[in-house]
Amino acid sequence: MALDQAGPIPLAAELHCAPGELLALVGPSGSGKSTILRHIAGLHRPARGHVRCNGKSWFEGGDADGGGLFVAPQQRRVGLVFQDYALFPHLTALGNVGAALGHLPRGQRRDRATALLDEVNLGGLERRYPRQLSGGQRQRVALARALAREPQVLLLDEPFSAVDQITRRKLQQQLAALRRNLSVPIVLVTHDLDEATALADRMVVLHHGRTLQEGPPLDVMAKPQSALVARLVGARNIFEGVVLEQRPERGRTVLRWLEHQLEAKHNPAFKPGQQISWLVPAQSIVLHRRDRPSRGERENPVSGRLGQAVPLGENTLVNIDVGAPAQQLTFSVSTHVAGRIGITPGIEITVSLLADGIHLMPWEETPARES
Repeated sequence: MALDQAGPIPLAAELHCAPGELLALVGPSGSGKSTILRHIAGLHRPARGHVRCNGKSWFEGGDADGGGLFVAPQQRRVGLVFQDYALFPHLTALGNVGAALGHLPRGQRRDRATALLDEVNLGGLERRYPRQLSGGQRQRVALARALAREPQVLLLDEPFSAVDQITRRKLQQQLAALRRNLSVPIVLVTHDLDEATALADRMVVLHHGRTLQEGPPLDVMAKPQSALVARLVGARNIFEGVVLEQRPERGRTVLRWLEHQLEAKHNPAFKPGQQISWLVPAQSIVLHRRDRPSRGERENPVSGRLGQAVPLGENTLVNIDVGAPAQQLTFSVSTHVAGRIGITPGIEITVSLLADGIHLMPWEETPARES
């Protein structure tokens, strides 16, 4: 699919999803995620581009009036699940699923609707109305109804955002189990990066209607192509620096950050003297322990003053001020270890930044840290 659209949410997006694959669309509010789903479903008509599914064109356009081919929504065989369930309140669970089975002979609809409700673990609740069901149960009815259409693509628009955390995890597990028996593309819109990582085969990062990066979720989060993508996927420790030299024989690229000279994993794409953005993930920051030597003490040591230490259950979130405005390293240590070695605000602390974890990106001015 490739789409172009002007208007309140301009689109210049491109994505593809294979049969049996789950593709997650992530990005901030207003980035066009839900709009893209509505274009696929035929609920919106783009200005230009194409939408193709299972070898068939659903939209082909490029003319000033929006194009010549537009397949109506009811002819697209799309299963669409919204965050607010969108169930018919006057119909039972069985009736809601049966309403999507108009393509089957009347005598087969009840058995098929019952089987679909069993498939989403709602057997025995067929006669209940939406008001008599929990949020998680209503969303499973909505999912069964979407599957009832025998869709060629399943579109999920923040399907679990309206339920509590425990129910959300159960629904995610339900979807993971269901998709093993589905051979259609599944496109999931979510704001939850943990959800995208747990469920998706690939992830597309969107911003202002544009596709910035796509790939396996863990790859995108570990190796964002830009500082903007890094921020959109929740990365911390994003800084600016300058490449000093390349040392391919050692597998290293050397950069300058503030008064520090750091070694990073070799990346020949950047030339000496080039300004860059770079990040180091929290798991590649190693605290120097005063009671015994730490792993990698000689590897990119950086010292600073502990700004804050916030206990968050088993882990404590630590910020180190390294002596320049808006330059802080953020990582976590075990709360048990933090207490044992006396992690308290104001003390001097040293860490090592593991070279293989430092990721280089094209230069992009880092926004001021929000207070």
